[in-house]
Amino acid sequence: MPSPSRRRGARHRRSRNKATTETVAAEEETVNWADMPLDSILAVFHKLDHIDILMGADQVCRSWRRAARDEPVLWRRIVMRGKADLSSRINRQGMACAAVQRSAGQCEAFCGEYAGDDGFLLYLSEQAPCLKSLRLISCSGISFDGFAEIIQRFPQLEELELSQCPALTEWGHLQDEVFEILGQACPQLKHFRLNKQYFEEQRWVDKDIDARSIATMHELRLLQVFANDLSNEGLAAILENCPRLESLDIRHCFNVDMDGVDDEKAKLLREKCARVKTVRLPRDSTDDYDFEVGSPRFACKEIDQCGYYSLDFVYPRWLDSEESDDDGYSSPSRYEADLDKYDKVLPRSMRMFL
Repeated sequence: MPSPSRRRGARHRRSRNKATTETVAAEEETVNWADMPLDSILAVFHKLDHIDILMGADQVCRSWRRAARDEPVLWRRIVMRGKADLSSRINRQGMACAAVQRSAGQCEAFCGEYAGDDGFLLYLSEQAPCLKSLRLISCSGISFDGFAEIIQRFPQLEELELSQCPALTEWGHLQDEVFEILGQACPQLKHFRLNKQYFEEQRWVDKDIDARSIATMHELRLLQVFANDLSNEGLAAILENCPRLESLDIRHCFNVDMDGVDDEKAKLLREKCARVKTVRLPRDSTDDYDFEVGSPRFACKEIDQCGYYSLDFVYPRWLDSEESDDDGYSSPSRYEADLDKYDKVLPRSMRMFL
């Protein structure tokens, strides 16, 4: 029978061997990020917003940086969303240009929030000739005239979104001539979104300016016009002239009223809507809507009054008129086709991306 000292020595050796084995196993499980295969790195990058790639992911190590800079496939579909808190501290237009440049002419889709002005749109039209999807969200630097001119440079566009872009949605209508240009310049347009932050009743305007022009987009499959002024007549024109429409979202379009049971026109309109696979009506829930919803504003009953009131059954209480809707708008910077010409307008922290 072994002595107590030998038994203690054996137990000590077994314990030491176990600890060594566990250490080796832990070391084997440690990931060497620099040695990750390119496919794995790109799989990680595809999970990220492209702002995150520009600001951090491509600075992990050299192999990650090479993947972020030298793989145009990563930038084929660019998404730069959110981060409103950063919009006042970084040059988002410069970052958007850097992202488009890395696509090496292969960019097919661009989605930018707080990241677009007239200069960037011009640069995008020159660097992304095959663009099929353009989504612009809260891009206060885009002007009416600039958009009308540059949109003609995207003949292959199949998807267009203009959401809460002040010059195009919040401060009036897209006028007839712009829609006419859009319909002619982008004959393949299938998805169109034109969204305002809140519905505001207008007494002395043509409510169906937008609707009549949308009705010329005969290839539409999806239409979302949140908080638009269109009326029953405008909606009827769209349904009559867009026979391939599969999804229709007219939430918060309170000039549309199909509740009249005995009204033949309302009944006919309901029948036309029934032919569309997915329909969201003015008072349907906005729980799944992508953006913050502002309270609707209805004109006063008395013409000489200047205030607004809100109907409780439509939306709780509208935002106080003294509250500011200012989103930190500042004059947009301009960009030339050659990156070197506008490099001076970019902060030093952004120049390393170009």
